[in-house]
Amino acid sequence: MINDVFTTEIIKDSIVALGDEMFEAMVRTSMSPIIYETTDFAVGATDAAGNLLAQGNGVTAFLATLDTAVQSLLTHYDIDSIYPGDVFITNSPYEGGGTHLSDVVILVPVFHNDLLIAWTVNKAHWTEVGGAQPGSVSTVATEIYQEGLHFRFLKLYEKGQPNASLIDLIRTNVRLPDSTIGDMHAGVAAANVGAKRIGEIVDKYGCESVLFAMDDLLDYGERMTQAELQKLPTGVYESEDIVEDDGLGNGPFKIRVKVTITDDKMIADYTGTDPQVPGPINCSYTGLVTGARCLFKAVTNTDIPANGGCFRALEVICPDGTLVSAQSPAPVSLYYEPLIAAIDVMWKALAPILPDRLPAGHQRSVGATFVSGVHPQTGELFVMGEPLVGGWGAAEGLDGDSGQFCCANGETFNIPIELFESRYGLQVNQYAFHNEDGGAGEFRGGKGVVLDYQVTAEEAFLTYAASRTVSKPWGMNGGQEGSNNYAQILRHDGSTERYHMCTTVRAQKGEVIRLTTGTGGGFGDPAKRPREQVAMDIKNGYVTAEQARKYYHHE
Repeated sequence: MINDVFTTEIIKDSIVALGDEMFEAMVRTSMSPIIYETTDFAVGATDAAGNLLAQGNGVTAFLATLDTAVQSLLTHYDIDSIYPGDVFITNSPYEGGGTHLSDVVILVPVFHNDLLIAWTVNKAHWTEVGGAQPGSVSTVATEIYQEGLHFRFLKLYEKGQPNASLIDLIRTNVRLPDSTIGDMHAGVAAANVGAKRIGEIVDKYGCESVLFAMDDLLDYGERMTQAELQKLPTGVYESEDIVEDDGLGNGPFKIRVKVTITDDKMIADYTGTDPQVPGPINCSYTGLVTGARCLFKAVTNTDIPANGGCFRALEVICPDGTLVSAQSPAPVSLYYEPLIAAIDVMWKALAPILPDRLPAGHQRSVGATFVSGVHPQTGELFVMGEPLVGGWGAAEGLDGDSGQFCCANGETFNIPIELFESRYGLQVNQYAFHNEDGGAGEFRGGKGVVLDYQVTAEEAFLTYAASRTVSKPWGMNGGQEGSNNYAQILRHDGSTERYHMCTTVRAQKGEVIRLTTGTGGGFGDPAKRPREQVAMDIKNGYVTAEQARKYYHHE
């Protein structure tokens, strides 16, 4: 065994790098824009027991889903029933790796001779997994069975042979079979790339050296995180907030957290959060853990790549059956809204003591928008799914960022307009920062956007869900609250319909689907913003002259 410090570091860096290579393989081979353009997926590797070694992220909110998927799989299969060439598939929301049915996990065991030494994992949002509505997302589902196909740790390949019956079952039960099956094969390919690289590392340095480096990588993550944790002020910090609607008209619902920081641990206790709800805004405990991990990572060491060791000092507590620890058969297709709220409420609790690390509240919504219809040129069904950008909160000394994805989306992207308009029966008429009130402060909240889709198909159907539709992003130190998220349909007769959540609402050719996202909260008294800065805001279109007079007392 070679275990000198230089070799160990090379092996560790090679393990971290394979996450990036898997990421690129997924982008190059997938068939759906939500994967290859939006990058709504994550890839990575764990050790044999499911401890996260490396992760290549598009979506931050998958930070607890790769390792926990492996851990749950190992409760379903004896080690003697896992073979080289096996590939597993799961999207079960209520176990490790789970979020909603559209997020499908592919797992590949990595062997050296007969010894299981690692796993490579891919989790990606498939545009279609069946269910009652196109895009497999609904605001009106009342049980998981309405939301799509449910794969619970099945063998997609066994000893290198594909499970033809399972693949045919998937193809037969989704609306876009070619892209769905294509994305499935892309997930397998990305996981196999990672497995191949691990094998090459073992061949070069020896199995014992690689296993030693894996353990050392985890211990390094723990040490570096502990060093940052000890810089945080110890104490108990509490906050609560709401999610307005479950899609069925019920609500609002409360999410509560008590964060305890000690010298060597952070405990996020969500006891007191409201019970799971009839509509599909429920989130499983896995989702809650990933949310808490996101915030924990943000306030400790953000520079080192995420691995399981980084999170050994984090404990997440929540009783079963709440809005963020939902149990079967609760519908979960909009899980991301309470997940983001769980991040935000923890953020809100810690922001007053960490103003240099945490800004005021942001738009706090994926604003996920799904539009389906028949393409006017090809005559084929299209299903568009895309998250929306909005405003982030201001911080001490800094204005908020404008037009950014929410905290759970991470390194995701828009679908380019040229591709968008060619693939879907829609035309983008407007994409701009809006002028709604909100976010005034000594440091101004980032701007939300207004986005207009004009329907070019004969008809199109809108499914939309957001939170922060009544409540607003919170300000800090006297800063103004931000503004709301919402959708509208501008009808031919001049009327306008406004939606917070809706499922397959029909829009006719020429009508406009307008999407508006929130502006982030401000920081500090608006009257303290320098006059020359307000004048520059007016010039740049961030503040209107009327808002300058009303909120900044600028004439």
